[in-house]
Amino acid sequence: MMKTFKVIVEQDEDGFYIVDCPLFKGCHSYGNTLDEALENIKDVIEMCIEETIEEGEPVNFDYPKIIDLKEVQVSV
Repeated sequence: MMKTFKVIVEQDEDGFYIVDCPLFKGCHSYGNTLDEALENIKDVIEMCIEETIEEGEPVNFDYPKIIDLKEVQVSV
């Protein structure tokens, strides 16, 4: 069965692409290119699903509700 997953993509100061799947805690990967990072996250998502099943937990495909992306100011 194929399932589509939403991911968040960022690029760090060194140019690496970081991809996070908010459906699973700690489910993130990276790559030198966007394509590489997206391929890598597929493997990590599969591992997260397998780990959840092995732990006897149900796989929850309900994403957290993302309200908005905001900016806040902090004194540094």
